[in-house]
Amino acid sequence: MQKQCLECGEKIVGRVDKKFCSDACRNSYNNRINKDSKNLIRNTNNRLRKNYRILEELNPDKKTKTSRAKLIERGFDFNYFTSIYTTKVGTVYYFVYDQGYLPLENDYYALVKRED
Repeated sequence: MQKQCLECGEKIVGRVDKKFCSDACRNSYNNRINKDSKNLIRNTNNRLRKNYRILEELNPDKKTKTSRAKLIERGFDFNYFTSIYTTKVGTVYYFVYDQGYLPLENDYYALVKRED
């Protein structure tokens, strides 16, 4: 029985457990199979990266205050963050990696940087 490449259908020469005729076919096959999940991951990572840059730019001194309007104006997306930290008294900080923000009154946010 002759095995065929999973991507192009060409006959496979070589090892018994080989599934593809070439590296190009293997890459094409895997890229096609993983396309949807890779797009989701890429888009999510791009939004997280953008949020991180915005927080870093607005918070050069590791602790400051800014308005919601200023964050939105720069393209900040409040739906994307990497973790939530709740203090003992119940204050909730949202973090994008080590850059965090705390919602305050009147649409203001305290920006903080977590120290290692």
